[in-house]
Amino acid sequence: MSHTFCNPDLYQMDFHLRPWLLTDIDCLVRYANNPRIAANLTDAFPHPYTLPDGEHFIAMATSESPVRIFAIEVEGNAAGGIGLHPQHDVYRKNMELGYWLAEPYWGKGIATRAVVQMTAYGFAAFDIERIFARPYGHNVGSQKVLEKAGYTLEARLEKTILKNGEMLDELIYAARKYSWKAPQL
Repeated sequence: MSHTFCNPDLYQMDFHLRPWLLTDIDCLVRYANNPRIAANLTDAFPHPYTLPDGEHFIAMATSESPVRIFAIEVEGNAAGGIGLHPQHDVYRKNMELGYWLAEPYWGKGIATRAVVQMTAYGFAAFDIERIFARPYGHNVGSQKVLEKAGYTLEARLEKTILKNGEMLDELIYAARKYSWKAPQL
C-alpha cells in the first residue's frame, strides 16, 4: 500500500521578484504590520507598520536605478521584500542583503530561493565582490535560509544589537563573487 503525504519542508510555492508598485500598498501594510517580522529587523522597519510607512517605503524602493529593492510576489500579492544596500568608502565592493517574508509563507522555501535569485542578480548587476546579511542570533529561520542559499557564517558578535530592550547577538553571513555558486534547490 502506498501513502502520499505532504512534507512541509519539501513544499515550495511559486513566487517571483519584481519592482514594488504603488498598488502593493495594502498588501505591504497588512503583511509588514507583524511584530514577529519587526522583531527580526532593524528599527528602521517600524511596528506598528502604517500606511504612511508603506508609502514612504515604496517611494524609496522605486527611486533607484537599477532596481535594488524588490517585492516578493506570492499568489499575486506582494508578500515580502528583498533588497541589496550599497556600502560606501572602503566597503564599496560590498552590498548588504535584507529581506522579510509574510508569516503565512514561512517554511515554504520562498525566502531561500529569493535570496539565491537576489544574490545572482547582485553579482551580475553591480560591481561588487561580496554580499552579506546580518541576522540576529535568535533568528534561526533566517540563518537556515542563508546557509541553504550558499552563504557562509563569517562572524558572531556577542550582544551587539539592542532590540526591544534586549541585547542580541549579531551574525554575519556572506557570499563571495569568486566562490558563490547558486545551490540546486
